[in-house]
Order: sequence, then structure tokens, then C-alpha cells
Amino acid sequence: MNTYGSGGALVHMEGFSAGANSTIVYFASEDCSLEEARIETAGGSVFKPKMSIGEYGFIVLATDTEGNMIGIHSMK
Repeated sequence: MNTYGSGGALVHMEGFSAGANSTIVYFASEDCSLEEARIETAGGSVFKPKMSIGEYGFIVLATDTEGNMIGIHSMK
């Protein structure tokens, strides 16, 4: 079944206060470790390498070339 649109969630993350650059956009991926391997060669930096978020899969947190925090999510 294909689904379209965007999802969202509000979560508290230690070390981040509200405001400024506190919104993180997550991009869906088949396996976020594949994109993680490309981040530094594209000019960004890995903030948190692939980590489990339990039954919700895995995420990678990175900083893009403009300093924005982005997330990559996958189920494997």
C-alpha cells in the first residue's frame, strides 16, 4: 500500500531548546546508513550516527552546509 503526504511528531530532545533552529525535518529513506555515508562528502557533518528509536526504526541526525539540523529516518 502506498501512502502519500507528510507526517509529523512533537518530541522533546535533550540539549535543544525551543526556538531558533529547533525544528528538524526528517527525510524518509530505505536505510539511513546509506545517506549517512554521503553526508560529509556533500559538505555536511554527522551529528548523531545511525541509532535505534525502538519500534519506530532508525534515525541519523546531520547538519547541512548552512548549519541546519536535518534527520534521516528508516525502518531498517
